[in-house]
Amino acid sequence: MSLSINLEVKQDVLCIRLSGELDHHTAEELKSKVTTAIEKYQILHIVMNLEKLTFMDSSGLGVVLGRYKQIKSKNGEMVVCAITPPVKRLFEMSGLFKIIRLEPSEQFALERLGVA
Repeated sequence: MSLSINLEVKQDVLCIRLSGELDHHTAEELKSKVTTAIEKYQILHIVMNLEKLTFMDSSGLGVVLGRYKQIKSKNGEMVVCAITPPVKRLFEMSGLFKIIRLEPSEQFALERLGVA
């Protein structure tokens, strides 16, 4: 299975909606698209909707961490929402929730960032 990437800009927030599998085959494409969008639209915050992401490996975690650092350097915030149980477990085991906030829905995440 492949990865479907949907990017939407709302003010200074980049909404990333992923569906499918984020692994070493698809990580580079995601990294490239998100980095380009951050620079092109002067993005300050990221909301990652992982509701339809069925699988993620360490390459995916690397992409998430890299974009977190990119946003953090602009004093922005990254929020993950609507996460599936297997991906949530990976985030918990990796300790990413210590630096990235988890919200129940994309709408709630956008409200917390003052955009919705």
